[in-house]
Amino acid sequence: MFEAASVYVRRGPLEVVRNVSLKAAAGQVVSVIGTNGAGKSSLMLAIAGLLQVASGEIRFEGDRIDGLPPEERSRRGVALVPEGRWLFADLTVEENLRLGAFDRTRRGAIAESLDRVYGLFPKLADRRSQVVSTLSGGEQQMTSIGRALMTKPMLLILDEPSIGLAPVVVEQVFDALRAIVGLGLTIIVVEQNVEEALRFSTYAYVLANGRVSLEGPAAELLRDERVTGAYLKGE
Repeated sequence: MFEAASVYVRRGPLEVVRNVSLKAAAGQVVSVIGTNGAGKSSLMLAIAGLLQVASGEIRFEGDRIDGLPPEERSRRGVALVPEGRWLFADLTVEENLRLGAFDRTRRGAIAESLDRVYGLFPKLADRRSQVVSTLSGGEQQMTSIGRALMTKPMLLILDEPSIGLAPVVVEQVFDALRAIVGLGLTIIVVEQNVEEALRFSTYAYVLANGRVSLEGPAAELLRDERVTGAYLKGE
């Protein structure tokens, strides 16, 4: 379903992603792990169209999308849950969710998507009329994920979905993500909680200094001393 081939991304004079290739099959969960500054978020922004690719190709459903604007990638089925959530703080939960359906016109379909999001995140149903800035961090993250789901994506990209959340809330978020996998979506997740990410995914890539330093089935990387020594020591 998705492939990035020999992708390079620059931020100003800095080359932050270097010759990165990764794939995700339909319905697969792929994680991207690495230290801060490894290039993970820049890669995700480039996939979504919010950063330009300096060279290389990004393909979705067999078509090149690296030259398309973000809104066209969204229409084709690519959705990003960005690090930091990027919500409209002065709008309500439901207003934020409905903005995810900006390109859809059928009221019945939008109502169906809202019901699905509220089913995944019952807390949001209770707070649908509440202004987002008054929500907890976990509820804001749920709103951000829900807004992405409102686009009816085929590929869902999650950039640090557990960052800044209490352990019990992290479990709630990942429980919802497992339910989302059951909907048949393909997922790429960048996650600081390496153990949680590897247990959640089927395949994983390790980024270091903008390059893929290691890749393989997630269950194998979870036992790999190069991963456990660098990312799981003391956990």
